[in-house]
Amino acid sequence: LFSVFQVVHAHKPHFMALHCQEFGGKNYEASMSHVDKFVKELLSSDAMKDYNRARVYLDENYKSQEHFTALGSFYFLHESLKNIYQFDFKAKKYKKVTGKEIYSDTLESTPMLEKEKFPQDYFPECKWSRKGFIRTRWCITDCAFDLVNIHLFHDASNLIAWETSPSVYSGIRHKALGYVLDRIIDQRFEKVSYFVFGDFNFRLDAKAVVETLCAKATMQTIRAADTNEVVKLIFRESDNDRKVMLQLEKKLFDYFNQDVFRDNNGTALLEFDRELSVFKDRLYELDISFPPSYPYSEDSSQGRQYMNTRCPAWCDRILMSHSAKELILKSENDEKIVIYDHIGPNVCMGDHKPVFLSFRIAAGAGKPIANVHKCCVVQ
Repeated sequence: LFSVFQVVHAHKPHFMALHCQEFGGKNYEASMSHVDKFVKELLSSDAMKDYNRARVYLDENYKSQEHFTALGSFYFLHESLKNIYQFDFKAKKYKKVTGKEIYSDTLESTPMLEKEKFPQDYFPECKWSRKGFIRTRWCITDCAFDLVNIHLFHDASNLIAWETSPSVYSGIRHKALGYVLDRIIDQRFEKVSYFVFGDFNFRLDAKAVVETLCAKATMQTIRAADTNEVVKLIFRESDNDRKVMLQLEKKLFDYFNQDVFRDNNGTALLEFDRELSVFKDRLYELDISFPPSYPYSEDSSQGRQYMNTRCPAWCDRILMSHSAKELILKSENDEKIVIYDHIGPNVCMGDHKPVFLSFRIAAGAGKPIANVHKCCVVQ
């Protein structure tokens, strides 16, 4: 939390949204008890003392596998910010936000959000997948927008991801993200600008990355004796004493030189980050200038080190509709007002590094929307 508070102190946001995935961790049955402590510490922290209103939505009901997403959405409002409204999806009205409220366990009965878990047939090989999204809608100074906390499907096997370009997993994420975007602009509610952020699990095009990193290598295939199934690929330099460059297994991506993922924030690999290109007409993202956000070592002394389980990738993103892009105030006098970066570059933050987007909404940017929708007239 200290690294998060440092960012809050540096940027002093008036409205702060914090989206978490895998709340309680992978072993949520045993670890969910720690969540309450985390929430209390966040709400009572001295760093957050000027935020006099808050809404916290925690999907903690892991006993309901049919609905459980393990998503957590936190929203903090600074005392200087007046007249903030949140949308009630059931009543189809905006309601003024006062006080601090925490909702957990069964979020299905909370009208202030929409929550969905993706259908199981989207990712059948992961029976108890917790992937889904939570959507809230806000109105600040006549500007209405949706904030969507999302968690998309991971790559189950490096070997399968390597087989095709794009991978089968990329196709599953494409389908799920398309479902979310269609859902938030359907006919049930008036359309507003939206921001979608969380763990998209976007991966680099594995086939293209391996072929580039190991362009001059020879490949050795190792198969299981009983099933003849491929269990390991070893890429060796053609000369140089046949040095091993890369070892690939279902959950192993061991490349001999991790610096390629860190040097210049890994920007040489951005050309292989292709999953968002399918949605370029629907989603916008600021230029990435931080290293791949996953998979970092969970050893507290190895804050900058990647694990050798997966090819490092920019899994964690903040995306927005093209209308949301227009809300963001452009830089004035070359002052850097819009910042898109990661948190805790040298600190162990788990296997993902959080990313953040800091911006100002242009004065009156939402007025045309408000005039049409009368978005903030309801008490």
